[in-house]
Amino acid sequence: MFHRPHRLRPRALLFSAAAISGISAIAAGAATAAPARHAIPGTHPAWATNAHSAGGAVDNNVDIRVYLQSKDPAALTAFAKAVSDPASAQYGKYLSAAQAEAQFGPTGAEAQSVASWLQGAGMSVTNETSGFGAYVEATGTTAQATAAFGTGFANYTDSQGATARAPQSAATVPASVAGDVAAVSGLDTAQHLMQPGAKPPHQSGAANKLPPPGPNFWVAPPTSDFYGQKVATNEPPAGGSSQPWNVTGYTPQQIRGAYGVTASGATGAGQTVAVVDAYASPTMLQDANQFSSVTGNPGFSPGQYQQILASHFDLTKPSQCGASGWYGEETLDVESVHDMAPAANVRYVGAQDCTDAGLLAAEAFIVNNKTASIVSNSWGEPFDDSTLTAVYDQLFQVGATEGIGFFFSSGDSGYEDPAYEDAGSDQIQVDYPTSSPWVTSVGGTSLAIGANDNYMFEAPWGTVQDPLNSAGTDWTVAPPGDPMAQYDGSGGGGVSTFYAQPSYQAGVVPSSLATAVPEGSTTTPMRVIPDVSALADPSTGMLVGQTTLQPNGKSYAFALSRIGGTSVACPTFAGIEADAQQMNGGPIGFANPMIYARAGSSAFNDVTEPATQQYEVRNNYPNSAVPVGPVLTFLRALGINGTGASALTATPGYDDATGVGSPKNYIQSFGG
Repeated sequence: MFHRPHRLRPRALLFSAAAISGISAIAAGAATAAPARHAIPGTHPAWATNAHSAGGAVDNNVDIRVYLQSKDPAALTAFAKAVSDPASAQYGKYLSAAQAEAQFGPTGAEAQSVASWLQGAGMSVTNETSGFGAYVEATGTTAQATAAFGTGFANYTDSQGATARAPQSAATVPASVAGDVAAVSGLDTAQHLMQPGAKPPHQSGAANKLPPPGPNFWVAPPTSDFYGQKVATNEPPAGGSSQPWNVTGYTPQQIRGAYGVTASGATGAGQTVAVVDAYASPTMLQDANQFSSVTGNPGFSPGQYQQILASHFDLTKPSQCGASGWYGEETLDVESVHDMAPAANVRYVGAQDCTDAGLLAAEAFIVNNKTASIVSNSWGEPFDDSTLTAVYDQLFQVGATEGIGFFFSSGDSGYEDPAYEDAGSDQIQVDYPTSSPWVTSVGGTSLAIGANDNYMFEAPWGTVQDPLNSAGTDWTVAPPGDPMAQYDGSGGGGVSTFYAQPSYQAGVVPSSLATAVPEGSTTTPMRVIPDVSALADPSTGMLVGQTTLQPNGKSYAFALSRIGGTSVACPTFAGIEADAQQMNGGPIGFANPMIYARAGSSAFNDVTEPATQQYEVRNNYPNSAVPVGPVLTFLRALGINGTGASALTATPGYDDATGVGSPKNYIQSFGG
């Protein structure tokens, strides 16, 4: 398995459309919005600027979805806050899916109003859906889209270096339908793809057909069964002493012991956790049960695990979503949840593709059917590449009214920083959906578990990987290495430049941090992520089992590997949340108000940067898909999460590297 996820990079500032030399524009003069029209956020990509103009003929075919707004957005937000606030008289008085739709759902009248407006501009309406996440789908030409949305179109070079059509300014809608429109997709032709947090080193497959799995990530020896069991006495020292070999991969029993699950006695009984990813590994249940058997844990009982899949899959090619690249993510998500809550029901919800719209449909299904009370999501993209934030946030709020909590991995590269390792990003920024104030963002740590499944220590996940020199006599750079040149992954986090500070963070998140937006400052406190954290460092990672392509390149078989990333942290915490709900006697719902109320208590381990630099030694095969040496040896310095403007720092109390901390007595705090 490939340990360090990569997410797509994005953009999103407004740009005034005028006639631009060298750009093939359509109806550029119509780009200036009339006073009676209202701009739709997220419709003008930041890469659609003069500097990125591409010229050439513009794609004339426009296929759009106009997403419908809640009938009363303000009332929805107020209700969601009230049922999630322990101090409110409405706390915990959740709605059924039918009640939520009746009170807040988009109406048929809204759909008809939007359809009539689009048809009046000459576009053809091809589909209308209902429920939360509902949209009106339409097709037409760029001229018709200009008539509908008040903006011209031109070609630009998008964030991935491809030529894409985009609006020359923010799309607008007439005042008569402004209250009915939440967001629009399809006006630009760039690929808006969410990325899984974990993917194998190779991908293959053809469109519209799910490909077989990719190769395994083979863990090179020597490794330890627990932290510090084996010491690399034959390798150069660091910090004045020989350092431990990394672990083979922690078992479910070890993680449950370290995070207080075993001591709590909870199993997640009576709770249901949904896992959302794109596509579906063909051997998911089989692999999860075999992994449980190998590690001495109970497998799924009949009916405990169910799959809910899209009617068809698309964009499966490696150059698109790379369907097989999602299999490892799906497998570890399901296994992690089951590891922490072996008696909880698991519902795997597989989206038809990895687009913003495809994964949104999976989330909408859960909300519209109240499929689960906890939802684990280990995927995302840089914030300003997200086109449907208004619709996602609305779904998360509806989930809160129904007692559903959404959990998202915080990302695996600190901030998205174009100067550090994220060349596709246009600015230092946080990821989305994890930065939504309506989800629980789960960051990453390096976790040391002892011989008796005991918690030894944690550091914020942030690794500097220093190779052995060619003579084998010392490390290439004096320990702890070069954070810029030898960076090898870290937990995501940081300060949002879009969302103001939610009330639950006030008084817990230091104001000096909440106003320290990337590359600047503000007097307005902003949303900071993550909220909580759990193990994520791939060198102190979780053991996982999956059917993979074997080294012969021909056969497929079940194999064990070790995996990390906040892709592990998120489902691990989601499983622990199921245990907490069992202890609570019912749904916790949107968890952040309860989490921040417990900040600084024994519910969490306060994870800080180590007083003494911690290291591990690790061997890798030259080709991780084939367990053949000679191995490559590295010193891994722990707890260094980025450098310069994009650094995240773990300090006492809340911080942007680990949030309020990792689970300690979190489950027990809901007892009584």
